[in-house]
Amino acid sequence: MIRAFLILAQIYPGNLPLGHYLDATLDDPVAHLDRRLAAGAVTLQFRAGGLGYLPSLLEHLQINPDSQALVFSKTSFQATLIGPRNPRAIYFNDSVAVGFVPGGTVMEVAALDPEEGVAFYTLENRASNQPRFARREVCLSCHHGPATLGVPGIFVGSVYPDSAGVPQRRAAIITDHRTPFRERWGGWYVDATRGHPKDRSNAVASDPAEPETLEPLPQFRAAGYLAPHSDMVALMTFEHQTHMTNLLTRLNWLARTGEASAIDGAIREAVAYLTFEGEAPLVEPLEGASTFAKTFAQRGPRDRQGRSLRDFDLKTRLFRYALSYMIYSEAFDALPEAIRRQIYRALRGRLPADALQILRETKAGVS
Repeated sequence: MIRAFLILAQIYPGNLPLGHYLDATLDDPVAHLDRRLAAGAVTLQFRAGGLGYLPSLLEHLQINPDSQALVFSKTSFQATLIGPRNPRAIYFNDSVAVGFVPGGTVMEVAALDPEEGVAFYTLENRASNQPRFARREVCLSCHHGPATLGVPGIFVGSVYPDSAGVPQRRAAIITDHRTPFRERWGGWYVDATRGHPKDRSNAVASDPAEPETLEPLPQFRAAGYLAPHSDMVALMTFEHQTHMTNLLTRLNWLARTGEASAIDGAIREAVAYLTFEGEAPLVEPLEGASTFAKTFAQRGPRDRQGRSLRDFDLKTRLFRYALSYMIYSEAFDALPEAIRRQIYRALRGRLPADALQILRETKAGVS
């Protein structure tokens, strides 16, 4: 994703050192699950027919299958298996993402440690008496750099894929809620019941002489997956979340260095992103293709009027209230208290009244 790397490299000129991350005893949901598997406290159930441990793994990690998003560009170490006829499925919650490729020997798992950032694992997807997770530091070759703001993290990319799913990396970009829709989701299958904006999804550049001219693919029927759809609302939520997670991780790492000017800039950037500054507007009302919008919003928390930062708008913008639900994340709570106080002060000066009231009633420590 060369173009995005060059742009981001101008803003984040260097990766932050990995020393502490590599030596740390991690406190992420997958590390917890692995310790319980080792102790025999829990087991993973293997399902025949191709899914293997996937349904049981999602259940233990509390990930709803309706978060499924399908990416067919060859942008994984399982690239040889991935393509328009066999996309990789991504499932996620606030702190874990699971990648599953039909026919693959492993599942890819990325889990957020509140202080250290995202850790990467694989789980062999074949029946075993004691399945265990293996930490994959090799993933850092792509997941520790400008695309992740110089810290271990994950990102959503948009590429021009050829008919086999091979991306043209020179024109690739990293996307989040600020990216114009016309540039999003190249290499992804995306479903919406209505309101699908013009973007790069569901298409390939089949003519090598015109590598940025996309032609639509036939509708993909997701047989062999846990869900029949690649939901647009889920993917938009994941886009927002990935960049927010990287911002919080970078801020936490910078706090260790004590570089005041870098910390102040990172706080300003985090506040702007938390409040959806620069969000690309929807041009018409959007309705996803799965139950994701409903089940995600049900997770709350809610204020006395029943409002939640997880409530979707989907008329002119993604969320109804102008403050990210990621303010409830463990990554935010792991920030030093002084930094959290600075963020709260900044939010009080820019949040609309409804979002500020929801925050005060649902987040401890906010006055």
